[in-house]
Order: sequence, then C-alpha cells, then structure tokens
Amino acid sequence: MFEKNLEVGLLLDFYGDILPERRREMIELYYNDDLSLAEVAEQLGVTRQAVRELYFYEEKLGLLRRFTEAQTCAGRIRALCEAEKDCVSPALREAIDRLCDAVGAG
Repeated sequence: MFEKNLEVGLLLDFYGDILPERRREMIELYYNDDLSLAEVAEQLGVTRQAVRELYFYEEKLGLLRRFTEAQTCAGRIRALCEAEKDCVSPALREAIDRLCDAVGAG
C-alpha cells in the first residue's frame, strides 16, 4: 500500500496542476489525509475518476517513468564516476553531481 501511495503522490506531483481543483483535492484527501473513499465522496461528491486521470496522463505523457529512468541513469553515472575518479575531470564530476542532485539520485 505504501508503494501505491508513493506512486500516486509522485503522479500528483507531476500531473496535479493539470487536474481540476476538486479532483486534485480528492486525491489529496484520500492519499495524504487518509480518508476513506466514502468519506471523500461524502465531503466532495466525487469518485475515483481523478486517480484514473493521473494514470491516463502518465500513460500518454510518461513523465514519471522518464523521471525515474533519469534518476536511475544519473545514479549509475555517479557510481561510474566514483569508480574512475582518476579519469574524470573535476568539471565533469561537478556536472554529474548537479544532475544527480536535480533528479534526486543517490
């Protein structure tokens, strides 16, 4: 369940601004405030359609998938850079560090 909530949270980060305000609010109440679907429906009068919209956007645009791939690649590049310290210039190492920091790669 935690992974699913994390995934929806990330999808909301990427696509939340293009959702109607009430849809975004529904997702936040359900996933962030831990209300049940019945409580959310009662409070806002909405359905689970907003979550389906997030997955539709991801399917069409793939922003989350691309972002996670960038994180993975940046982490691999950093690891290679660390393994080959003598062969990597300080400027390249700095650029790799900035890239990793930008995408949150460890």
